[in-house]
Amino acid sequence: MGKVIAIANQKGGVGKTTTAINLAASLAVLEKKVLVIDSDPQANTTSGLNFSPDDDQQRTLYEVLIGKLDIRDALIQTEVNGLHMIPSHINLVGAEIEMLKMPERESVFKKALDPIRNAYDYILIDCSPSLGLITVNALTAADSVIIPVQPEFFALEGLGKLLQTIRIVSKGLNPKLTIEGFVVTMFDGRTKVHTQVVGELHEHFGDMVFKTIIQRNIRLSEAPSHGKPIVLYDVMSNGTTNYLNLAKEVLRHDAALPEEMEDKKDE
Repeated sequence: MGKVIAIANQKGGVGKTTTAINLAASLAVLEKKVLVIDSDPQANTTSGLNFSPDDDQQRTLYEVLIGKLDIRDALIQTEVNGLHMIPSHINLVGAEIEMLKMPERESVFKKALDPIRNAYDYILIDCSPSLGLITVNALTAADSVIIPVQPEFFALEGLGKLLQTIRIVSKGLNPKLTIEGFVVTMFDGRTKVHTQVVGELHEHFGDMVFKTIIQRNIRLSEAPSHGKPIVLYDVMSNGTTNYLNLAKEVLRHDAALPEEMEDKKDE
């Protein structure tokens, strides 16, 4: 059965969508079957993978969650071999209201995923920067959570509310939910505060912080405007290296990293 990973942080601008797109693409490049689901009404993951949210408004996550569409009919093949996507649309804003009337409303996402979980090695859910019903649904459906953290002090302060939500979900709705790890994004080693915040993150969370750090990178920020993950936009960039290393770490967590990949990373 495929592993479902929610990528969440209620603070905006911390690299959730960048991580969802590029981790998914990197896992696919490493020959895993991957699905990325855009659960943010802003639909940035959708456009970042070269699909306009307005291209097909009848085959998005909104229709899946309100029961109008089987999830298998919402799958889109991306430009990356082995990587599928379920797009989002601004209509998703209304899904939370419609889901309020549904029985077991916190588990709608989980039930929708059941028919395709076995078809993928990894299913990544890009969550919106909120802790609303759709994000709670994503956490209920997930096996684990990756939390992108921008190395700023205000970003650290905002983690408490997210961790509290994860605890509530794990206690009442999804006992198997774990934190896959915290990933530092937009890191600039020339900035003293960035180094200090990374140190504090390691002090508080220890081995739960990924060793891979996503460095601030111009090519990485340019790639979404071209509708491409960084591995297709500029394979030689630091952004590509960072996200491939993060993907290898995720695989290593699951004891799925071939020995030859491990050797390459250590070179």
